[in-house]
Amino acid sequence: MGKIAFVFSGQGAQYSGMGKAMYDASPAAKAVFDMADSLRAGTSRQCFEGTAEELTQTVNTQPCVFTADLAAARALVERGVTPDCVAGFSLGEIAALAFAGVLSDEEAFRLVCRRGELMDKAAAENPGAMVAVLKLAPAQVEEICAQFEKTYPVNYNSPAQTVAATTVENAAAFCAAVKEAGGKAKQLPVSGAFHSPFMAEAAEGLAAYMKTVPFSDPQIPIYSNYTAQPYEGDYKKLVRAQVENPVRWQTITENMRAAGVDTLIEIGVGKTLQNLCKRTFGDMKAYKVETPEDMDKLEL
Repeated sequence: MGKIAFVFSGQGAQYSGMGKAMYDASPAAKAVFDMADSLRAGTSRQCFEGTAEELTQTVNTQPCVFTADLAAARALVERGVTPDCVAGFSLGEIAALAFAGVLSDEEAFRLVCRRGELMDKAAAENPGAMVAVLKLAPAQVEEICAQFEKTYPVNYNSPAQTVAATTVENAAAFCAAVKEAGGKAKQLPVSGAFHSPFMAEAAEGLAAYMKTVPFSDPQIPIYSNYTAQPYEGDYKKLVRAQVENPVRWQTITENMRAAGVDTLIEIGVGKTLQNLCKRTFGDMKAYKVETPEDMDKLEL
């Protein structure tokens, strides 16, 4: 039998009502929401009732998506499903760190709250844009980025999807260059240019915050956004680095596949990672678990 990977979703798919079904159905999920509310009053309310505008603010998005992600994972374990390894996309990596035992739930939640505050501040002080590029190979996207100042590939998602970060002023011209090269460009509704040098001050602030945060060795392998390899060495350096460097998601899933993973379960909000897996691999089963009904559909 092959191995199972839990992969934790990042921000972008948040919506009002996320996590409510799990909260109502699972004591393990409810415990995660209760923990979040004890440290940041109103987190559950934002998840269940928050407006779209409220939930797209990075300071709210990150703690809310983290909570919904971790709650779904704990509900799935409560059902008897456990993974052989984990990873998380961007902020999802913090939920993966909690699940893998590198951080306590409380420390991970405090960390993701601070991360959201720092990234929100950096985005306000260093405005930027993010553009999803489709139908072009990563190397082609890199070539187009090189034509513009302060423009970087930041999410290597699949063989035909790469996200770039650029200045607000460059965004339209960058999109035009992508179309001229035969690709498709879509500017994303985000508040900053994440995983790029635009976030240098946020990364520095997060490193300072983590100096007093206790980290433990992972109980199961957790793959790093920064290296695309299982965590080893200086864990805090890896958490800092992913804020201002590209997410190498395609390589993470390829390395999981090479390690024997044949079933990937996206944990939490949305189905972006499930869809990326289906586009990248033809022989890996991919599911999403966000609700109790999703758990019922698993065929493991």
